[in-house]
Amino acid sequence: MSKIYLIRHQKVMFDADLAVLYGVSTGNLNKAVQRNIKRFPDDFMFQLTKQEFDDLIFQSGTSSWGGTRKLPYAFTEQGVAMLSSYMH
Repeated sequence: MSKIYLIRHQKVMFDADLAVLYGVSTGNLNKAVQRNIKRFPDDFMFQLTKQEFDDLIFQSGTSSWGGTRKLPYAFTEQGVAMLSSYMH
């Protein structure tokens, strides 16, 4: 199963999937982003809307997103590259 999704006409990866990739919690990944938020403009990262999140769950036919309390962040290719410099 691919961890790359097409949202807003952009290929993105979600914060939870990237956290697994880097071996950290989603919360810690997002804290690192928040500490460096000026380096993540809208074309690097954005938060899904409730409608986008609902559509994603519907399209994927899965409820494995389960108990998420916050809408996920989506990282474009540039955002993933920027994030990698903070997670190593």
